[in-house]
Amino acid sequence: MKPAGVVRKVDQLGRIVLPKSLRKRYQMNEGDPVEILVQGDHIILERYRPRCVFCSSMENVTEYKERHVCGACMTEMSAI
Repeated sequence: MKPAGVVRKVDQLGRIVLPKSLRKRYQMNEGDPVEILVQGDHIILERYRPRCVFCSSMENVTEYKERHVCGACMTEMSAI
């Protein structure tokens, strides 16, 4: 993990502001979902990518009846 060299303070509501240069570099726009992950002592922010509800894959995921399902699981279910 490479430090960005930017320090921000947390406000009274627990918010921080991501610098415009970082948002631009990582193509993060207003309203984009962000996933918050915890790994040991680290808090990691990632652009949210849906995962399959069955196998947790992030490849070829589509929404079906308000659930995210990958192509492999969809093929497996259609065979049943």
